[in-house]
Amino acid sequence: MLYKFKEVTNLFHKRLFQTQRLFYSLIAVCLVSTLSFGLTPYLGYKVVAYLLLVTVSLLAMVMDIWSVLAAAILSALIWDFFFIPPRFTFQVSSAEDALMLLMYFIVALVNGVLTFQIRKGQKEILQHEKEQNTLKFYNTLLNSLSHELRTPIATIIGASDNLLSNRKNISEENQKQLLDEISIASLRLNQQVENLLNMSRLESGIIQPKLDWCDAKEMVYAVISSLDEQLQHHKVEVKIKDEVPLFKLDVGLMEQVLYNLLYNASAYTPANSVIKISITCERDNLLMIVEDNGNGFPTDEINKVFDKFYRINPKQTKGTGLGLSIVKGFVEAHGGKISLKNVPSGGAIFTIEIPAETSYLNNLKNE
Repeated sequence: MLYKFKEVTNLFHKRLFQTQRLFYSLIAVCLVSTLSFGLTPYLGYKVVAYLLLVTVSLLAMVMDIWSVLAAAILSALIWDFFFIPPRFTFQVSSAEDALMLLMYFIVALVNGVLTFQIRKGQKEILQHEKEQNTLKFYNTLLNSLSHELRTPIATIIGASDNLLSNRKNISEENQKQLLDEISIASLRLNQQVENLLNMSRLESGIIQPKLDWCDAKEMVYAVISSLDEQLQHHKVEVKIKDEVPLFKLDVGLMEQVLYNLLYNASAYTPANSVIKISITCERDNLLMIVEDNGNGFPTDEINKVFDKFYRINPKQTKGTGLGLSIVKGFVEAHGGKISLKNVPSGGAIFTIEIPAETSYLNNLKNE
């Protein structure tokens, strides 16, 4: 019963929407005709026909086929009655005008129908391309994750099984080693799942930043602390002046942005590399720079690094290639932009600029 009620309701709304479009189409023709009527002495009734044809063509780009046909018929009748001599009658005095009226009617119908069909075809092509891209996205995602998820899961299962079944025969040092393997694999698994969830949010278009006051220095050190394991063989330098104001940002999204950048730098730079993080405020914009002195990116591939599933050497590098595309998506969700360039002396530098409301601590306390 409920299903039938919903079906009837949907049908009613569809009919109402079609009626509204029909009404708007007829109104558009009437408005153009009214404006043209006063200009007839200057334009001539033949020019008015072109104006009405253009109106029907424009309607065909946005309206359904029945609204377009109704507009074409109405425009022909109006042109005949109000513009073709003798005016205010459907009588046509000359064979030339009668032929013109017939041709106008045919052209208006054909033009409207063809324009509508072209628009319909374009929509079908776009829909097909969207479906193909979606299918390609999920196939690539599944192929990538099939290995990236299986490896840490296998590590966790294997190490856990050894601890549970042979704990008495395993030395404390080996037990600690197995626990470390479980910890590292768990963090890696968590990172892959986090990237998957974040990419799903970006693909669905539901990212809506929840803005709140953010202490940039506190955010940076919190992210660095969460990456102790990955950054233990790197030197991290933080440059944030005490006078940097608070920024109104989505802290969760920005922490993920910085996390992915630092994780990427730690994974693809040699041990003992230096990673520099600086945050400044320029013209009420957050300016975040993450720089390393590693090997940088291939010059001809810099424009691809923010693409989904991009990896420099897919056979040699781990990961799904989603990290930097998520960074770009989260930055753009804030209305910001991110750029990448190689450092001449070696390494890469990511620059993020986000327009954000700012407040110094003293001002915030007075709010």
